[in-house]
Amino acid sequence: MSRLVHDGVLVVGAGLAGLSAALAAAPRRVLVLTDAPLSEGCSSAWAQGGMAAALSDGDSAGRHADDTVAAGAGLVDAAMARLLTEEGPAAVRALAALGAPFDRTADGGFAQGLEAAHSRPRVARVKGDQAGGAIMAAVIAAIRAAPHIEVREGSRLRGLLQDAEGRVRGVIAEAAGELVEITAAATILATGGVGGLYAVTTTPAELKGEGLGLAALAGALIADPEFVQFHPTAINIGRDPAPLATEALRGEGAVLANADGERFMAGYHPQAELAPRDVVARAIHAERAAGRGAFLDAGAAVGERFPEEFPAVFAACMSAGLDPRIQPIPVAPACHYHMGGIATDADGRTSLAGLYAAGECASTGVHGANRLASNSLLEAAVFGARAGRAAAREAEPAPARLVRLLTPALPDASVQVLRQAMSRDAGVIRSADGLLRLLETIEGLEARHGRTAALAAARLIAAGALARTESRGGHYRADATRTDAEPHRTFVRWAELLPAAHSWKYAAE
Repeated sequence: MSRLVHDGVLVVGAGLAGLSAALAAAPRRVLVLTDAPLSEGCSSAWAQGGMAAALSDGDSAGRHADDTVAAGAGLVDAAMARLLTEEGPAAVRALAALGAPFDRTADGGFAQGLEAAHSRPRVARVKGDQAGGAIMAAVIAAIRAAPHIEVREGSRLRGLLQDAEGRVRGVIAEAAGELVEITAAATILATGGVGGLYAVTTTPAELKGEGLGLAALAGALIADPEFVQFHPTAINIGRDPAPLATEALRGEGAVLANADGERFMAGYHPQAELAPRDVVARAIHAERAAGRGAFLDAGAAVGERFPEEFPAVFAACMSAGLDPRIQPIPVAPACHYHMGGIATDADGRTSLAGLYAAGECASTGVHGANRLASNSLLEAAVFGARAGRAAAREAEPAPARLVRLLTPALPDASVQVLRQAMSRDAGVIRSADGLLRLLETIEGLEARHGRTAALAAARLIAAGALARTESRGGHYRADATRTDAEPHRTFVRWAELLPAAHSWKYAAE
């Protein structure tokens, strides 16, 4: 195995969080590793809704923070939410200055849409549903022009390097079938979410929580792994991943109805179609389970404006022979976002020296039990930049003997077994019986293939969900539908996890 010594900041992942970190680390040298070519294989480029920020005169960071806290069902770190919303407007303006073509009003301000659980329109969008791709295009252009940044595409994360004190000194990457050790003064994991662990996801299927799993196996503190957000309106046309019908459609007035054309959301929540995502996801799940089906009807609200205002949704529907201008869109919940992750402070520092995390693989505390719509790109930009600036200040550590944490890969056939089990037992509706069955499936796969990073991430989600014997936000237990009076976050280390998982198993038996 060869070794590359990098004397600056190492960033693993090339979504908005990773690239924001790389830009912000200037003038420190930055090496960015990404398995896929830039703009591919990351959720940021697929994001439709936009970026939520208090950009209008009638809005404020305080109101945005209040909405974020309310949506998070008691688990949002209020100080972190306020930091996010106070720095949010500047982050959006900085992306606009890079060339991100946000929709504008006649007077040159940001045109902003309304999305679920926001108290006012505050989502800056690009052509209705093009925000992620357009933002990423502008950021990638800046990355390619930045003299302090080197990008290595085709490099897959396989392990971490640590010294005897546990400090993370770099990573083990695989490129062209060869393993290479890359050391660095600071390492930032920006490896995305866990959508690829589920059978139905709106994110790239390559994202299987491997950064999260590796950090956990290295001893990092993990926060809130049980909280997975299921987007209510994935377009149900048999695609993997499933295309997304952006929440902005409901903000424009699109309605949810069953196969008979009857609207049903008012029976589940007073905000109807604009209820929090977890409520809408469970409602759609219930309607489908009852055999009534679920459809998003945007004919009256959008109609002929579809091709211009929501081109991604329009193209996805038309590719399946469905015209959303005149036909309701079949929808189903799909894994969309992981609220949990590697616990970090406001500057992306994890509990392991030398290791930072940003974006969806991190848990800053701003999302709580249920992420507020369009806060994800904002978090990636704000906290990605903060992590980059902090990591750039890390001094080069003294030479030391390094320990390799190298995990095996999970074969594709077993990945599919895991995805089916995760959707069945750790999906929109959960129970102790199902979660225990899922843990047994994970243990069986580990026995055959070893402890892979993806299996470690799956175990974190399953064990956290089993331990949380209440329903809160995106975590819903059919056998514990109440919400406990005292909210509490989950914090766990891998060494604590395995004995606890087995004790729960035996207690249930």
